[in-house]
Amino acid sequence: MKGNLKQRGLYYDFRDKRQQRTTTGLRREDKIKCSLEGVGFILLFAWFFYRSALALPFLLPVYFLYQKERRGLLLKMRKKEMAVQFKDTILAVSASQKAGYAVENAFRQAYEDMILLYGKESPICKELYSIIAGLKNNMPIEALLYDLGKRSGVEDIVEFAQVFAVAKRSGGKLTEIIERSASVIEDKVETEKEIQVVISARRMEQRIMNGVPFGILLYISIASRGFFDVLYKNAAGIIVMTICLGVYLGAIFLSGKIVDIEV
Repeated sequence: MKGNLKQRGLYYDFRDKRQQRTTTGLRREDKIKCSLEGVGFILLFAWFFYRSALALPFLLPVYFLYQKERRGLLLKMRKKEMAVQFKDTILAVSASQKAGYAVENAFRQAYEDMILLYGKESPICKELYSIIAGLKNNMPIEALLYDLGKRSGVEDIVEFAQVFAVAKRSGGKLTEIIERSASVIEDKVETEKEIQVVISARRMEQRIMNGVPFGILLYISIASRGFFDVLYKNAAGIIVMTICLGVYLGAIFLSGKIVDIEV
């Protein structure tokens, strides 16, 4: 794809390192939060399943697995946030074009609208600022949009940039194409929102069920002291609790996949 775009003159290879960053990536505070949550989980597992700090080194794979899943979830949330904000940007661009603005000026006006809607520090405003800076340096708008799509990893932006580039180069009706693309993206975003609303109750049930085993173990441990002692400090108990831990982690993974519905 990149080679084809280069042949058509639609792809720009940015050399400025500042332009290579993406606002959909994880922030430092996100990484710290994920690490602390992971440490908290393996401490919880070490106490509930083994009652020993010696189990912590053996639980490191669980820690890394949690890091991978949690960071992937946060990245997915960032991408969804960017997709929603980009949808509003394209709607603003479409409205400006109908008012007679050139496409480059329409994006400049959309930047002002997005500041009012999301704030200057929002992901889309930072990206639009970079696009406007690129326009001032005579970079083609289609290359700037394509670069945004590739860096953000948002499929809707990449597809829009490709359609926009072909239409602009071939002299198509940009106003109609942008309006139609905005309508498609808006329908997709709204459909995804409706799905999330429908399964929100199931997500809450999933979170509750994930915590139920710990609640049961804690209750029995307090109400009947020594009831679970046979499961700790011996080889047979360690094997049984390890199997229980594996089943529990598998159930969490499976339930997460069930409620993870994408459009």
